Amino acid sequence: MNHWLIKSEPFKYSWEKFEKDGKAVWDGVRNYAARNNMRAMKKGDLAFFYHSNEGLEIVGIAKVVKEHYQDPTTEDPAWSVVEFAPFKKLKRPVTLAEIKADKKLQNMQIIKLSRLSVSAVTAAEFDYILALSQAK
Repeated sequence: MNHWLIKSEPFKYSWEKFEKDGKAVWDGVRNYAARNNMRAMKKGDLAFFYHSNEGLEIVGIAKVVKEHYQDPTTEDPAWSVVEFAPFKKLKRPVTLAEIKADKKLQNMQIIKLSRLSVSAVTAAEFDYILALSQAK
């Protein structure tokens, strides 16, 4: 299983809205690196759900329920979507400030490639952030 991080601005699409909807099509991605990450996702993979711009924190975990297919918001075959369902809300959000301050997380793509909307997360990073979300 691979792990990922997907970003959403909470005023556009929050974790709470995602939970209420029960499923979401992750569309509108127009960055090739993010698109390639989405195309690498497999059914059952887990992704941190990160509130960007407001909050700046990982708030939950989404699960890939349908692998990539043509983005219905465009006729351009270069772009894909993935479908996610809520998997688990974190007990405690993990903030970007915490991630940046932690030496064990310095190589995370959210730090190195901060503008990337869909990024890969190593298994070690994923497990460590889960442990942080349980602390305090």
